[in-house]
Amino acid sequence: MNFPYSIIDLTHSLTSDCPSWDKTCGFQYHNVIDYQDYDTGLPFRVQHLIMHAGIGTHIDAPAHCVEGGKSVAELDLNDLLAPAVVIDVSQKVNADYKVVVEDVMNFEAQYGKIETHSFVIIYTGWDQYWLEPEKYHNNYNYPFLAQETAELLLERKIVGLGIDTLSPDRPDAGYPVHKLFLGAGKYLIENVANAVKLPAVGSYILALPLKLLQGTEAPLRLVALINKEKK
Repeated sequence: MNFPYSIIDLTHSLTSDCPSWDKTCGFQYHNVIDYQDYDTGLPFRVQHLIMHAGIGTHIDAPAHCVEGGKSVAELDLNDLLAPAVVIDVSQKVNADYKVVVEDVMNFEAQYGKIETHSFVIIYTGWDQYWLEPEKYHNNYNYPFLAQETAELLLERKIVGLGIDTLSPDRPDAGYPVHKLFLGAGKYLIENVANAVKLPAVGSYILALPLKLLQGTEAPLRLVALINKEKK
């Protein structure tokens, strides 16, 4: 098939030792039935998964923080396919870096105002530590967003926000980004991978979480689409 887009995987693989919010990982699987257990001529391996909903690259729906808010299954598919905007702050980042309004304004000075219905990814470079869970978690010391930055992004009427850290918030800040975005009916994607492979503008994201009817969070396969003719 001559598909006109290159596909970039923005999703971390789930393993039994991947970073997680409470350091327990919360993901495991085991074989309920294995190949050698069958004598039917066609072997099967059947697996049982156990995991937290908010594991790996995952989505937070409004219901995560807002009673009566939309669940994962109720998110509008039209909002889960959106133009991607990648704000790269990786050259400034340290464990205490706060993404500020100036970072967004500098981006817009170079690339133009963020368009309505965009999905914004904050690329900090922190995903380089994904295979080092202790360093990635770092006792909740990782790059995050200032409240004023979240407010500005909401003024741009974007559909959602992604970041390559555990969260756009840190516990000691009181979760203002979650309150603002989920309170506005938007969604958040945490632990984004490979955003370094995306252009600042011009690509699309496709976010497909598990369709959990009452789910407040869910793992997802997040991919980006880049027009081959524009690369």
